[in-house]
Amino acid sequence: MNRWTITAAITLALASTSACPTQAKTAGPPLETGVNRGVVELETARGAGISVRIAEDLANLIDDGSTRRVLPVIGKGALQNISDLKLLRGVDMAILQTDVLDYARQQNLFPGIENWATYIIKLYNEEFHLLARQDVKSVADLANQKVNVDLRGAGTAITAARLFQLLNIPVAETNDDQEVALDKLRRGDISALAFVAGKPAPIFRSLGAADGLHFLAIPLTPVVTASYIPTRLTAADYPGVVPQDQAIDTIAVGAVLAAANLQQGTERYRNLVNFVEAFFTGFQSLLDPGHHPKWHEVNLTAELPGWRRFPPAEQWLQRNTQVAGAPNLQDLRAIFSRFIDERQQASGGSTLSPEQKNELFGQFELWQKGQVH
Repeated sequence: MNRWTITAAITLALASTSACPTQAKTAGPPLETGVNRGVVELETARGAGISVRIAEDLANLIDDGSTRRVLPVIGKGALQNISDLKLLRGVDMAILQTDVLDYARQQNLFPGIENWATYIIKLYNEEFHLLARQDVKSVADLANQKVNVDLRGAGTAITAARLFQLLNIPVAETNDDQEVALDKLRRGDISALAFVAGKPAPIFRSLGAADGLHFLAIPLTPVVTASYIPTRLTAADYPGVVPQDQAIDTIAVGAVLAAANLQQGTERYRNLVNFVEAFFTGFQSLLDPGHHPKWHEVNLTAELPGWRRFPPAEQWLQRNTQVAGAPNLQDLRAIFSRFIDERQQASGGSTLSPEQKNELFGQFELWQKGQVH
């Protein structure tokens, strides 16, 4: 429903109320009060990534039609989202990259950020995608070439600048929106585009062999793996771009659900507390089919070193430690398998077979139960 239609509907409702004073006396609470009850605003990245979908999942979980509602707001960029979280009227939460938070603190872009910014939960990991023309064979070939890193102040721009610096590869950065950059890449106007987004990122899902593009592997040097999480892009993520028998080495950065610095006791603070209670209580339902698979990476109890958790979230976790900290066996097995793959990859070891992983997981279960000494 567009804004004009909403405005017309409200105007008509108010006009009807004023024309019938006897009805107004027996009517319920004012329409404005009902619409705004329990609303929290969640700022996301733009639609090329997955945070909009994550916000939709949250809205569907939280909204009860009367006392709770999540209103997603599409932000302009990571640094702008931090500014909005601090200053923009109505923004209660934002989905942010953890390395952007650290960067903002290190550069003192928002003085005292560690004192006013808190987090509700550490979310999933977001993968670094480096899409290039077929004639670009490796990251080293991008030296002094045009590489799009999203808009200025975007999370990708910050991550890409740091990564290329760690790899000692100078590039000519461009700052187009990702959709515009993808068109330029197809035309050959730029050599590559970088994008930090949870896989599978919607913008890449429709790519095929006819596009003449491919993902570049990120060299997992010790200096890179000391700063970022090693991971891979596979054909399961992007069947039109990644060959079935290959996997593309890359890195990932964490995403976090950050909270605004709201005054305790205010209506917005109470609404955010209500959101936390409903979200944490209903979290397990987000693991059901139909929700984004990235929810399976989320552990409610995971901490973000160097940052404070939103106090009501911390209190809920302390009250519900067993519920929050107990992943099911299938999820635990998947997490264990991913851990083994990433550690082998980082150390240069060979990939373990499913049978070897199962054997190690069995030993892990015995150790966990105290049967291995």
